[in-house]
Amino acid sequence: MNNTITAQEIKRRGISAVDEALRKGPVHVIQRNHPRYVILSEEEYARLADQRQARAELWDQLMTGPASGARSKSEIDAQLDEERASWDRTAD
Repeated sequence: MNNTITAQEIKRRGISAVDEALRKGPVHVIQRNHPRYVILSEEEYARLADQRQARAELWDQLMTGPASGARSKSEIDAQLDEERASWDRTAD
């Protein structure tokens, strides 16, 4: 948390203190010696919201969408049997 400002300083200086600190990135607000809030620029917030939405959409696709190139259990079992047989032949 290198970019911090106290709640007291915000009360004293107003939004100009926040504007100044935001030039360095997200601002951590300290109140009663504890981190209390994080202030982001509108651009940074939008970027994070877009990332979150993209991850949620990807998760939905992974969990509900059809698997591309999906094989049935019997197809997988047959391939494994073939591979095991070829290993047995090379081991002999």
